[in-house]
This record gives sequence, structure tokens and C-alpha cells, in this order.
Amino acid sequence: MRQIGLFFTLLLLPTFLTAQSYEWSPLARKAFDKVLELRLVEAKSLCEDLAQQEPKNLIRHHVENYIDFFTVFLNEDRAEFDRLEANKEKRLDAIERGPSDSPWQRYLLADIRLQWALARLKFEEYGTAFFEVNKAFKLLERNQKLHPYFMPNKKDLGILHAIVGTIPDNYKWAVEWLSAAEGTIQQGQEELEEVLAYCEGRDFIFETETYVLYGYLMLHFRKNSERAWEVIKNSPLDARSNPLAAFIQANIGMRIGKNDEAIQILQHRPKSRAFHPFPYLEFMHGTALQRKLDPQASIYFQRYIDRFTGQNFIKEAYQKMAWSALIQGDLAGYQLHMQSCSQRGYLLTGSDESAQREAESGLIPNADLLKGRLLFDGGYYQQAHQQLSLLGENHFHSDTEKVEYWYRLGRVQQERKQHQEALKLLQKAIDKGRELPEYYACRAALEAGHIYELMGQRSKAKEYFNTCLDIKPAEHRSALHQAAKAGLNRLSS
Repeated sequence: MRQIGLFFTLLLLPTFLTAQSYEWSPLARKAFDKVLELRLVEAKSLCEDLAQQEPKNLIRHHVENYIDFFTVFLNEDRAEFDRLEANKEKRLDAIERGPSDSPWQRYLLADIRLQWALARLKFEEYGTAFFEVNKAFKLLERNQKLHPYFMPNKKDLGILHAIVGTIPDNYKWAVEWLSAAEGTIQQGQEELEEVLAYCEGRDFIFETETYVLYGYLMLHFRKNSERAWEVIKNSPLDARSNPLAAFIQANIGMRIGKNDEAIQILQHRPKSRAFHPFPYLEFMHGTALQRKLDPQASIYFQRYIDRFTGQNFIKEAYQKMAWSALIQGDLAGYQLHMQSCSQRGYLLTGSDESAQREAESGLIPNADLLKGRLLFDGGYYQQAHQQLSLLGENHFHSDTEKVEYWYRLGRVQQERKQHQEALKLLQKAIDKGRELPEYYACRAALEAGHIYELMGQRSKAKEYFNTCLDIKPAEHRSALHQAAKAGLNRLSS
């Protein structure tokens, strides 16, 4: 009997020696943590160790894909994207050959596809990106049925379910492609909240990522800026030791009027060469300073231009340098920077397109309106109100400037909780600006909808969200329409 037992042991031994698995071993966890800190060189080295020491641990492919994703997303180098994309299919093939009874298999296959879908958006590969998202959605939904308590799956599904109901009308073709995609903001919020509850008292590998996703859901889809800030500030993100954490905290702070806090975060962010280059933080720092009308802002925009080798926000950086010159009374400086804006950079983002339109128009912005806009964007509402109230609509001659004035003063009054006055001003901007190419009327309708929603007047809120969808400006249309659809989604849930 002992010989028979030994015989079967020898037969099974190769299986034990070659069995593949999905293990967040200490080495795999260390490599993943380095990725999230943007210490990508260290992470690559640890992945090489992981390949040597744990060759059958399929988690390595996921960590390596995170490295490629951040490299492509931050560098925006097309040749680098083409080179690294070849790794995707190899990783998917390796994971597909792994144990299919584990919930990790379908999750990893889906998450890798989602990361490459996001990377493709940087290079306007929208069709392929939506194709990747559709495949990922199907994998995640199947995984959910097979493993309903697998929390990494709920993390991805949560944000996808929230997003899918807010896709703008000009991307309806994408919705038709997303045959697997159904969901609501409420569903996505509940799923992410379930994951956050699961994190309490546990060492969950994707805890930080879940906090970030939930914070952005609160900000963009629920319009609950204070909750978004609370979530991010109470998350494990450490902005003093992690540039990615600094980006997330400063980004949300700048979006909700906490500009001074954002400046502090960006000033004290880590700047060691151990981290992967992140020039966009210089752009953010310049933007935050400009919102205080600080002339030092241009230093940071120039750093961004000098250090960034990608495609996005180059034109906008020149435009912002031109604005800094204009509000200081330097007309020649404004014109010089706008000439660079027209000649350099690309037209892949709405803000770069807007900068190009300003450069080509030859029209110089009204410096007084510009100051009011910048102060408002920084959350300095009292100063913005003082700046704009001194002017009056008779100060302006063109219809565009008058519409912008009503819109900007209306937005200031909205943030100062002067809702009735805000609604009157926003209505003026809608009436006079709906046929103009600028976004003022469209955004005015969106914000009027937000005010009525806050006041509990649901039918009026829906009316203005639909008005926003009816107006089709030449700039920022997709983002504004997505926000309006999110408002309608909230009101129907």
C-alpha cells in the first residue's frame, strides 16, 4: 500500500509544483503599494523578483499592468502606448490559463481591460475603448453572479453602474455598444458603500482606490462636495508622501472651492526622483495660484510646458500664462503667449480647443470679467462678488460679454446662497446666450437645475436639466450634458 501511495504522490507532484494561483503575497503587495505611490522603477524591480520567486502567482500580471497604465496615462507618449499595449494580450492569455473557479480570474481580466480603455481615451481611441469596457462589464456581471460577495468586483461595478446612466447623447452610439451595461447612480453608490463597509477592520487591497472612486461619485454625480471632501480627507491617502494622493486631494479641493488647502497640498507634495514624473502637478499649482490672482502662477505653467512631453493642456497652459499677463495689464505679454497657444499643443481636450478658439478669434477677454471668473473658480466668492458688482451690465458692449457677466454673477450668487437672485441672472444668460457658441447658457441651465433640485422643486429642476441638454454650445458640451443627465438620473431614482 505504501508503494501505491508513493506512486500516486509522484503522479500528482508535477501538478502541485506547477499549480497557478492568485495570491496577494507580501512581495506582490509590496510591489502594488509602490505602484500606487508612483515609485514605478521600484515596482518594476519588485515584479521581476516576483517572477523569479513566485513564477506561478498570476497577480504579478495585474501589478505589471498597473505600471504600464500609469506610465501611459501620465506620459501620453503614443509610441510608448503602442509598445506597452503588446503586453496586454500576453497578460490576458496568462490569466485565462489560470484557475477559472477563482473570482480573481474574471476580475483581473476585466480590470486590465478597463485600465487600457482609460489609456485609449488619451489617444482618442473611443471605439476600441468602449469595446474594452463592454467586455469588462460582461466579465464583471458574470463574476458577480458566481461570486456575489467578492468585493473587488463590486468596486469596479459600482463606478461603472454610476457612470453608464449619465453618458451624453452625442455618445449614444457607445451606449448601443455597451450591451452589458445597465445601472444607476444609486446602484453604484450602494455598491461602493458596501465595499467601504467591508474595509472597516480589514486589510483590503483596494481600500484606497474605493475611497477615491466613492469621493468622485459624491462630487460629480451626487453634487455633494462636502461629503466628497470628507471622504477623501478621511481616506488612507497621504499627500505628503505620495504624489498621486496629492493630485487627488488637490484636484477635489480645487473643484469645491478649497483653493488655499489645495495650494498647501501642492506645495508640500513629495518631489523626489524616486517618483515617476508628474508634470501635471505643476499645471495644477499654477492654476490654484492664478485663482488668487497671484502673478507667480506663470512660473508653474512654464514648468509644465518645459517638463511635459505629452499632448494635453499645452494650449491651455499658454492661455493661462496669457491671462496672467492680461490681469497685470501686460497686453503685449498676453498677445505673445496667445501666439504660442495657437502654434503649439494639440486639440484633444475641450479646454485646449477653447484656448485655440480664443487664440484664433483675436478677441481679448475682458480683464475685469476674467478676474471675477478666476476668483470664483478659487472659491473666493466674496471677492468675486465685489469685483463683478462694481461693473454692472452697462459696462459691457457685446452680447457675449453681457451673457458672461450675467452667468458669472449668477454663479457667485448661487454659491453665496442667494438663490432667487442667482436664478434671475442665470435666466438672463440662458435667454440671451443659447444661440452663442460659448458654454455660458448651457452651464447656466445646468446650475439653475441644481438650485431647483436643492430647493426641492423637482419638476423645475428637470425642466432646466432638459434645457441644458437642448443647448448645444461649441465648447464643453459633453461634460455639461453628462452632468445634466446625472441630475435627471438622481431625480428619477
